[in-house]
Amino acid sequence: MANLLLDDGTIESDLGKIVHELAPLGIQLRHYDPGTSLLFPNLLDQDVLTESEQRYCVELHNSVFEFIQQENGALWCDLLNVHPGSFNLHHLIATYGRYHTHPAAEPLYVLAGEMIYGFVRPDGSQVQLLVQAQDYLYIPADVEHWCSPTALLNFKGVRYFAIAEGWIPNYTGTQVSDSIQKPR
Repeated sequence: MANLLLDDGTIESDLGKIVHELAPLGIQLRHYDPGTSLLFPNLLDQDVLTESEQRYCVELHNSVFEFIQQENGALWCDLLNVHPGSFNLHHLIATYGRYHTHPAAEPLYVLAGEMIYGFVRPDGSQVQLLVQAQDYLYIPADVEHWCSPTALLNFKGVRYFAIAEGWIPNYTGTQVSDSIQKPR
C-alpha cells in the first residue's frame, strides 16, 4: 500500500487520507489486488525479463485490467522493469528524477516493488508518494512531478500511454523542497 510523506514530516498510510491530500492535483490512487501476481510470481521476482516474458506480464495484466486501458484512452502500454542491473537506470533517473510535466496523463499500475513520486501542490508545498505492488496511480497531464526508484532498485509496473510518443518530460526547474528530499 502507498505512503504519503507530507512537507511537515508526517507520513500518511491511510488510502482515503492520501487520496484526499492528492485530490487538489487531480491525482487518483487506487489499490487493486486481483491476484494476477499468483499467475506469474517467478517473473515478478526475477530481475531480468525477456521481451516475451515482459509481453506476457502486460497481456495477462491487461486481460484483468482492460478497463484501465479503456478509461485512460491508452494507445499502448509497456512494462517498466527496474533492477540493479538495468542498462538504462541512470538515464531513467536523469530523465524523470527532476520536476517535470507531461502533455498527456501518466497512468501506472505497480506489479511489484516500489517507486517514489514527488508532487508540487497548488499552494507550492511538496509531498512524496511511495507506490507499491497493486497500487494504481493516475497523474493528469500538466501536473508537476518527479519519480525515482527507491534504494531497493526493484520495480515492475505497467505504463499506459495516450499519445504515440509516450511520456515526454517538460522540465519545470522547480527544486525539491528542503523539507522533502529525494532518495539518493
